[in-house]
Amino acid sequence: MASLIRKLEQFVRLSPTDHAILGRAAAERVRHLPARVDIVREGDKPRDVHLILAGWACRYKQLEDGRRQVVAFFLPGDICDVNIFILREMDHSIGTITPVSVADLSREFFDTVAAGHPRIVTAFWWETLVNAAIQREWTMNLGQRTASERMAHLLCEIFLRLRLGGLTNGEGCDFPLTQADLADATGLSKVHVNRTLQELRAADLIVLKGKTLVVPDLGRLMQAGLFNPNYLHMEHEGRQLDANE
Repeated sequence: MASLIRKLEQFVRLSPTDHAILGRAAAERVRHLPARVDIVREGDKPRDVHLILAGWACRYKQLEDGRRQVVAFFLPGDICDVNIFILREMDHSIGTITPVSVADLSREFFDTVAAGHPRIVTAFWWETLVNAAIQREWTMNLGQRTASERMAHLLCEIFLRLRLGGLTNGEGCDFPLTQADLADATGLSKVHVNRTLQELRAADLIVLKGKTLVVPDLGRLMQAGLFNPNYLHMEHEGRQLDANE
């Protein structure tokens, strides 16, 4: 929950009342799921919006023969598809990567927010627009960047998103993604992913040990990935709407 508020407040400062309604919603209907299961499947009727409280998940599409494309990673504090209620059925799946705690947010919660909490509404719109910007960068990754640039760019993005949620420790962070996950997200083979990670290691741009990523020099990694963080919109752009309480 703290990661969600910290992230939203990169855009607009929320009031204690805003904090309270978000806190209640995040505590009311919580599920704990193991790794590598679906939270919701393509074709399901969407009933709730899912807030990732802990753990990592992904949005993916899968072909009938099993080939999978990961189109987004969800980190603690991320909301999956704020506007999902307008759809008749899911057009993608959301699956866990690690064990996950997820809060199911009802339509009634969003009706309450819409009726009396304009700062939260605006912050949710900001998150929706940032997610769209991330999707554009992923399209650029797949279409134009080299394998090394793709991987460096993705690692920069994940590291900065984790830092935004207060989930980094200096130069390091948890990193539970497998090479298969990275392959599915970058459009590379697992062999190519392995080779690309070795290149980034050899250049002292990253240290990957166990399930931990260390970025010794974020500026150098950003340069290697042609990474411009402007699409993450982390500059408190909604400050004119800040709560005064």
